Amino acid sequence: MRILIFIVAWCLLLLLCWPLAVLALVLFPIIWLVSLPLRLIGLTVEAAFALLRALLLLPARVLSFGRCK
Repeated sequence: MRILIFIVAWCLLLLLCWPLAVLALVLFPIIWLVSLPLRLIGLTVEAAFALLRALLLLPARVLSFGRCK
């Protein structure tokens, strides 16, 4: 559904202001390539925080293992 809305919005932009629509079509892949390293950094930081949280909560999970049943 998001892709359909994006395509309709781009077609409206093409009808109203075609140079801006063509510029958006050309710049989109460049912006996506520039943002890829930032996404990888975010994924790495999120994984590090998840590991730290798992290590900090491990004693509580081990001690409460018998109480869950």
